[in-house]
Amino acid sequence: MNLSERKFVIIFIFITVGVIFSIRLFILQVVDDKWKQMAARASERTITEYPARGLIYDRNGKLVVANTAVYDLMVIPKEVKDLDTLALCELLEIDTALFRSQINEAKAYSRYKPSIFQKQIPASDYVNIAENLHRFNGFYGVPRTLRFYPKPVAAHSMGYVSEVTPSIIEKNSYYERGDYIGANGVESIYEEALRGQRGKRYVLVDVHNNEQGPFAGGAIDTAAQSGKNLESSLDLDLQEYGELLMQNKRGSIVAIEPKTGEILTLVTNPNYDPNLLVGRVRGENYGKLSRDTLKPLFNRALMARYPPGSTFKLIQGLIGLEEGVIDEHTRFSCNGGYYYSGRRLGCHAHSSPVDLKFSVQTSCNAYYCNVFKRVLDKYENSEEGYIVWRNYLEKFGLGSRLMVDMTSEISGFVPESTYYDKFYGRHHWNAHTIISLAIGQGELGVTPIQMANFCATIANRGWYYTPHIIRKIDGQGISDSTYTEKHHTGISPEHYESVIDGMYRVIESGTGRGVRFSKDIEICGKTGTAQNPHGKDHSIFIAFAPKDDPKIAVAVYVENVGFGSTWAAPITSLMIEKYLTDTITRPWVETRMTEADLLHND
Repeated sequence: MNLSERKFVIIFIFITVGVIFSIRLFILQVVDDKWKQMAARASERTITEYPARGLIYDRNGKLVVANTAVYDLMVIPKEVKDLDTLALCELLEIDTALFRSQINEAKAYSRYKPSIFQKQIPASDYVNIAENLHRFNGFYGVPRTLRFYPKPVAAHSMGYVSEVTPSIIEKNSYYERGDYIGANGVESIYEEALRGQRGKRYVLVDVHNNEQGPFAGGAIDTAAQSGKNLESSLDLDLQEYGELLMQNKRGSIVAIEPKTGEILTLVTNPNYDPNLLVGRVRGENYGKLSRDTLKPLFNRALMARYPPGSTFKLIQGLIGLEEGVIDEHTRFSCNGGYYYSGRRLGCHAHSSPVDLKFSVQTSCNAYYCNVFKRVLDKYENSEEGYIVWRNYLEKFGLGSRLMVDMTSEISGFVPESTYYDKFYGRHHWNAHTIISLAIGQGELGVTPIQMANFCATIANRGWYYTPHIIRKIDGQGISDSTYTEKHHTGISPEHYESVIDGMYRVIESGTGRGVRFSKDIEICGKTGTAQNPHGKDHSIFIAFAPKDDPKIAVAVYVENVGFGSTWAAPITSLMIEKYLTDTITRPWVETRMTEADLLHND
């Protein structure tokens, strides 16, 4: 190789080395920096966006159930690095034992998926946590909403929300760990409408646990859809007033708008503040309420079963009229009771003989024992007559669930004929064997919601809509045929007038005297006293008003306090007056009802 060739080789080597160094320098200064930046941003995180649960309003647009903001602190175990455990525990105000328990639970669920580390942190507490989260890799916050009750009423009707269990997740693929679900009342029945739809947001985070922006520009994100708002049939002011009247008493009030079947108020007492079953204190408070001997979680309006007592005489009269065994002028003797087989079923002291209207007015036992016997005796045997009689009761919604749109409703009890066959043998029993049924005692069992519906049915002269507490979903009227189809009793409308006239006499000059509050509003009602083998009798009253254009039907049960006219009747009259006039003209009656402590002075 000559000198010229060597020179070109040396130059080539220097040029090649220079190019290599230049390329390497470019990689170090430009490409590596870009890779580092990309690496810093390459941690992708999927954040669930939870929808706001639908709100619930009363019939007048007042808010019954609202939402309040909280945050869940999430953790992804695989991203937890160089963690200052003590600092995090101090920030969250927890001890290290709880930290270990919760982080181990998160790891057991998944090292790669987010799970809730601490739930339902109030917004005011979360501010300080959010400012310091950049110090703790793998932890981030997600906004949620919790239920809030502006007025602490209607707890049993609205129900509550709780976290889903593994069994719920297994049964319904919509739900994921950490979701909430309606667990009782309206919250449960209308869960699909209220819950909304979850969204997903994909973000990039840096090594300092800070969000760096949306992944792929947000192109694959899905927005959360809020739940649908519900309009309930409740009158919030009437509900609040009913709960005031029932304080320190055991029992319930149910009020229905007869023309629609809409529930105006549903009170059960003892009750509880619904805000107690919200947030991180829910579990502790639920345990306390469950153990309370007064049973505040028990929904008496839907779940308590009582004898209907003398209120049941109204249906006996209607059946007798429809079966043709009496007319409004039919009279029966009452000499202090009904006498049969050497025995006597006692009655009040009143003039005799008694016709239909007077029998309602005076609540004559003897009259309805005679009617009941005539109905059963009309047929070939007592069993056949009893089946006919029982069918009428079923058409009034007695003996089975009404299917109201709330959880926990029970059926009540009207025995089938076979029930008595087991005790007495087939064809070995008759009307006298089961004569206590004639006056609403014996084996009969009804719920307060059934009695309010029974009263509404009489007010309508023979038909009813299934009682319901939600009237609109997202502004649209309910379409479920369960609540839009009329149920007819099979008793001719004209037969109701005599019974209703008798109910009017109850208020004017009978056992319900003192209920009337205005000469311009005619009230029809019926007292009842349900026998109670475990203590004092239960006070019952049902009523509707106005007489010829009914706008409200009410049933009131006050447990263990005696006669219907003493407690249930005044409470009923106050509820009707409050709803129809929005005023109370008899403050002395109101004071007596609100200040009476019948719960602790047994």
